Amino acid sequence: MRKDVLIIDDEPSIRRLLTSALDRAGITHAEAANAGEALRYAGATPAPLVALLDLGLPDRDGLEIVPQLAALGLSVIILTARDATQEKVAALDLGADDFVTKPFDSEELLARIRSALRRKAGPLINVHRREFAGGHIDRDTHEVMVRGERAELTPREFNLLWALADRPGRVVTHESLLEQVWGPAHRHDLDYLRVAIRSLRRKLEVAPATPRLLINEPGVGYRVAET
Repeated sequence: MRKDVLIIDDEPSIRRLLTSALDRAGITHAEAANAGEALRYAGATPAPLVALLDLGLPDRDGLEIVPQLAALGLSVIILTARDATQEKVAALDLGADDFVTKPFDSEELLARIRSALRRKAGPLINVHRREFAGGHIDRDTHEVMVRGERAELTPREFNLLWALADRPGRVVTHESLLEQVWGPAHRHDLDYLRVAIRSLRRKLEVAPATPRLLINEPGVGYRVAET
């Protein structure tokens, strides 16, 4: 029988906390205390859908197995006490979908897990259209609708919103956004991105000074709120 979530953490107390929260939410789960166990379980059939991955594992650094878990089809949520920005960026670049810093709020974590499970179980993606909180973006018609009204975006703003909406609810790193929208030569030109995000917020947010659609993950990137 498939387990929805694979908990990968060497601390028994954290595993107990996570299993209690998942049981309360009715989400099936399995546990692994190290990288070797995790990869064996992830390679089973049927594989879990989501991995909750601690980076401080006893046999390997958790970052090393992110690409392997992602290649096996798992959505990877990093759970870590490390708060270094470069490690968060590295995890996302290696294929992680999200990260949560310990200590964490169980209800927020459950919401992120449910979101990842919905993405795994959702319908086939329309390659020309993406949904996000309160609206959608359509590449065929070049239409952006927010709260029932059409938003007029420049081509670059449109491409930036598409890059975010292509991964709703998940952080997209600064470097990834800059490469996708401005090209590889501009992957470190953060000011370009900040200016474009400010412009998008003026056009899309109810209150641009307190954004709820285009959300900043300080030092790492941005995410667009999902439906």
